[in-house]
Amino acid sequence: MSAIDATAAPAAGRRRWAAPSFERVGVAERFGMGLFALLVVLAAAAPLIVGDPTAAAGLPFAPPSGHLLLGTDDIGQDIFARILFGLRTSLLAAVVVIASGVVVGGTIGLVAGTRGGWVDALLMRLTDVFLALPGPILAIAIVAALGPSLQHTVLAVAVVWWPWYARLVRGEVQALIVRPHIDAARLAGTSVARIMLRHVLPGALPPVVVAASLDVQVLVLTLAGLSFLGLGSPPPAPELGAMAARGSDYLVGHPLIPLAPGIAVFLVAFAANLAGDGVRNLMGRRT
Repeated sequence: MSAIDATAAPAAGRRRWAAPSFERVGVAERFGMGLFALLVVLAAAAPLIVGDPTAAAGLPFAPPSGHLLLGTDDIGQDIFARILFGLRTSLLAAVVVIASGVVVGGTIGLVAGTRGGWVDALLMRLTDVFLALPGPILAIAIVAALGPSLQHTVLAVAVVWWPWYARLVRGEVQALIVRPHIDAARLAGTSVARIMLRHVLPGALPPVVVAASLDVQVLVLTLAGLSFLGLGSPPPAPELGAMAARGSDYLVGHPLIPLAPGIAVFLVAFAANLAGDGVRNLMGRRT
């Protein structure tokens, strides 16, 4: 530890994140957090709640019933089961993209902000190259080159997602690195790696958590959009975007087939957006 504790009261001009408090979370945000938590639980427990989403559960175009809550699609598959598994796939893919973005972008931003000089310049120019590329078009090009699959879609989105975390972490690190407790750690002979991990990284985590929580709904919509365009896993894999696309031919006669997955995408994006706002308010602002 440095001579000046990183948790000590801030000196003049020093800013820190306020302690988390639910008092700052509004009713709408609490509702969103609860709804999002419910959707996550349903997605995680999908194998225990419903059966195989790719197996025929009844006659094609069967109406909703006690056994089939949303009926069946054009080949007799349970729509509700496919939505739960599609929700599970979307949330898992979003978590993978966010985790890879935090790890890759966070590491680059942490090193760039801490080292400075030519290292900072080189890493940030690399980040600028990726930021200058049109993200959706680059993702589509990567999936088109590698072939449509969920793994390739996640990889394509992850490639264009990490620069935002690199920029965010670098900015936070640059604001932290000039504070007195960091100078005290340097004077005490603390290594650069220890300074980064023990003193700088914890202070840069709160904005990353907020950004990650707000990114969930964007990623769910992005992945559903790519799946809708046919760039996700091929049928009969349950993906919400692909389900909506395939069911669009039955919009008039059997509207539940395309509308149910679309409503599921809306609900998870809506809940994730409110939950992200709740996390932002929960973490508080800089003081």
